[in-house]
Amino acid sequence: MNTPRKVPVTILTGFLGSGKTTLLNRILTEEHGKRIAVIENEYGEIGIDQGLVINADEEVFEMSNGCICCTVRGDLIRVLNNLNKRRDKFDYVLVETTGLADPGPVAQTFFMDDELRAEFSLDGIVTLVDAAHIEQQLDRSDESTEQIAFADVLVLNKTDLVDGEAIDNLEARLRDMNRMARVVRSERANVPVDTVLNLGAFDLDQVLERRPTFLEPEYPFEWTGVYSLDVGRYELTLADGPDPAMSLVVVSDQGTDDAALRDGAEWCVRQYAEPAELIRPGEEFPVGKHVSLRLDSPGRKSFFLEVDTPVRVGLYAQHLAEEFDLQLRNADGEAFKLGGNFCAEPACTETGAQRIKGAAVPADVERTWVAQHEHDDEVGSIAIEVDGDCDPDRLNAWLSALLGERGVDIFRMKGFISVAGESRRFVFQGVHMLFDGQPDREWGDGPRRNQLVFIGRNLDEQNMRQEFEACLI
Repeated sequence: MNTPRKVPVTILTGFLGSGKTTLLNRILTEEHGKRIAVIENEYGEIGIDQGLVINADEEVFEMSNGCICCTVRGDLIRVLNNLNKRRDKFDYVLVETTGLADPGPVAQTFFMDDELRAEFSLDGIVTLVDAAHIEQQLDRSDESTEQIAFADVLVLNKTDLVDGEAIDNLEARLRDMNRMARVVRSERANVPVDTVLNLGAFDLDQVLERRPTFLEPEYPFEWTGVYSLDVGRYELTLADGPDPAMSLVVVSDQGTDDAALRDGAEWCVRQYAEPAELIRPGEEFPVGKHVSLRLDSPGRKSFFLEVDTPVRVGLYAQHLAEEFDLQLRNADGEAFKLGGNFCAEPACTETGAQRIKGAAVPADVERTWVAQHEHDDEVGSIAIEVDGDCDPDRLNAWLSALLGERGVDIFRMKGFISVAGESRRFVFQGVHMLFDGQPDREWGDGPRRNQLVFIGRNLDEQNMRQEFEACLI
């Protein structure tokens, strides 16, 4: 019997402004005979990159979420499963990650999820390197180091901006960081398509040799508590903690051994990729759905869970239980306490057992999921979206001042601007102090809407928004 061929997948990564979208557009416009589905992973509130990808016959899907590392697997699983229903429409997949992403969790998806492993194969990881800025990025960003370390092919881009000796030194440094990768030099990401597609290059054994923890997944939650519950109403109480909300998924029929906990965690990855249902203090929360418990009111907060049949549940919580003094209590039932321990009826009806109304229910098992990454709280994105036309002189003065004063802290900027007197939208991209823009397609009958995204360190959103709005006529 003929087994359906797995769909090859290339991950296209690289730090902000390295040229990923330029390479993607080049691939989509060349005659290579492939029907390519493109998946974009955006960082920020406004999805810009899909608008920067040229109109082509290929499918473009967009993922967007706040955490750029540990939640990306759930989003990718969701999009790939939807793609698989349209298997006859494409024969290759390109995943372009956000420039701040560690490609590890993306690559893990094709080994950790059984359904996807049966349908897709990881063909290779291609990392673009900005020759003009990579030295300072390596000094300030762990992500750029991870992107280089995981690469099967390193595209050393923008070589026209750096002199020959510096390029040779940079290539030597890259080879020291990843001796397994092929290095290809380029200007404006102009490389032959066969250097980045159909590589058959990703070798799991080699990756595990370099990074034994590769198949240890990152999760969007930090703690799991497993509880045996009888029929009744239960109260989940939380004290004030470090965040005004707590994401949570409750898994029914949860086992307590390591394999069962891992299965529950992998199932929860998919749920965490779905929009969270907002639950306020005093309300009930469902089993099997991603919820966000609102914790912004002062004092201890209570949420309720109804149990119709005896069950063992797993609570997969975004944060550690001790950070919020999380407790599960039997809201209207009774517990039995003998000495310092809780136990169930009838075992604890013996002499000396004390009936306690609303007692805390002890966890059968607790598990802490240790993330392999840490977020840089100084790095964030600013999204500005406003209708209207800009005065070109004011706009130019503002951008010149902004890049002169804050260019070092601006990793990436991109977007569309409506310039007064111009029938076409102005599309721009930039990295640090480098800025490039040009007229794009006609606005037509659609709204003339300015959309700008800035990604960087310690950016003042309110001030930047006010300064841009001052450029409007």
